[in-house]
Amino acid sequence: MKTFSPLVNFSKRPLGKMTRKKRQMRRIPTMRPTKPFQQKQLKQITASSEWFEEPSLTFGGGSMHVDPKVGIPLYGPASVGTSRHKTEVHAGFIGTGEGIQKAMRFYETCCDGLDGDDQHAPFPGCKIDRGYRFTLKMDDSFNEKITQTELGDLLKIRDSKQRFDATLELLTEKLRLMTQEHDHPLNYVVLVVPPEMFKECRVADYHEKGVGMVHRDLRRAFKARAMQYNTATQIIQESTLNVEASSRELDHLSERAWNLFNGLYFKVDGLPWGPADLPASSCFVGVSFYRPLGQASTLRTSLVQAFDENGEGLVLRGHNFNWDEQKQGKTPHLTEDLAAQLIDDVLEQYEKLRHQRPTRIVVHKTSRFDPDETRGFQRSLRRVSQCDLVALRPTSEIRLIRAGSYPPLRGTSFTLGDVSFLYTTGYIPFLGRFPQGHVPSPLELADHIGDTPRSQLLKEALALTKMNWNSARMYGLMPITVRFARLVGDILREVPENITPHPKYKFYV
Repeated sequence: MKTFSPLVNFSKRPLGKMTRKKRQMRRIPTMRPTKPFQQKQLKQITASSEWFEEPSLTFGGGSMHVDPKVGIPLYGPASVGTSRHKTEVHAGFIGTGEGIQKAMRFYETCCDGLDGDDQHAPFPGCKIDRGYRFTLKMDDSFNEKITQTELGDLLKIRDSKQRFDATLELLTEKLRLMTQEHDHPLNYVVLVVPPEMFKECRVADYHEKGVGMVHRDLRRAFKARAMQYNTATQIIQESTLNVEASSRELDHLSERAWNLFNGLYFKVDGLPWGPADLPASSCFVGVSFYRPLGQASTLRTSLVQAFDENGEGLVLRGHNFNWDEQKQGKTPHLTEDLAAQLIDDVLEQYEKLRHQRPTRIVVHKTSRFDPDETRGFQRSLRRVSQCDLVALRPTSEIRLIRAGSYPPLRGTSFTLGDVSFLYTTGYIPFLGRFPQGHVPSPLELADHIGDTPRSQLLKEALALTKMNWNSARMYGLMPITVRFARLVGDILREVPENITPHPKYKFYV
């Protein structure tokens, strides 16, 4: 670790021209005090920085690499050769006749492999001997068509709430037919959203008496409905399947293939890769909050766990509690009892799945821990050997300025006084480029109460940014604990109170 004097911008506003008032203030002569005084000694702030190497990932046969787009072609996904790996995946499609045909051709093209370019890795294809090492089975008999009559009837509905509800019911019925009425078992269902449906039925904003304005999102609502059929789903706009250039800006073709097939493999219970350097028997917990649909003054806790050895995830829905933003502020906090109950639920579910108790729990949250929350978490965490409460949040209020053409390296950490920061985006040495295309902001370790050194907590957070299996990227801004806790909350809003949400988070992505 090297000590240095960084150039730091503490202001939210960019440096600009000096204002007239500031120029006038500079002309005011310094007034000498009439009485002698003792000059106060300014508090010295120490600054230090270090760089963490890119965390490794595990792939087939225990082989390791930092980049999924290298590790999977070379070694196969992490669960290849285990009972989790499927050598044959049956996929069905919901969409118009044109949309389904387009989607099947797109997936077939991807299975054969795709070229890359200077900025995008080639996609190796998906066959029994390459890529994700399975055969994708598609057949017209697996599919359910949205007829032009059905689509036309939806578009005739003028009221946005009624049109949204009718669309959701139609798609849910198509999914029910595919999973319960057909003779063939499906592992994976793709909803190909027609352009007209995307434009007119994707969202609904309406006023509900006693609640106020309500916002509904078709993706979230359909994901919530699909859980009851125990089927993993993928939602794609029909325009995403364009192989040729289009007016809509799309990712490179190979990038779309990587993301779709990586998500597909995860959703059929495969493990694309696992973390290589997280301590054994540690349980990482992400906490977030959401408002249930139609309840303006009620909050619930959504929670995601990411386990260490293979990245297994578990979704829990916390208890309701009231929170008045006008009186209590915009940032919600748990009471002591609710915080303790949350950890009790985590330990109970962990022991059911792993048949043992974790030796260490790390709780991730984006807001600081208030005294009641801290007492509640610590009360239940006495049952484990080590625990840490960590607040991680993106910040643009402070940044490192690096000499040269590129921003700070991903993995750069710096500390000012007792506050630490971590760049989870930035220039990536392995890639030899800066892929984000915008000025990166670091994560701030805003709060820490616990047993683990800060440097280890930052290394673990960096590793957890690589655990988003809905994409094949080797980097991300937020640890998967916090990222998925928020995404899960969006979908849990649509799950009725009397229905227990599915615990696997493959149903939420």
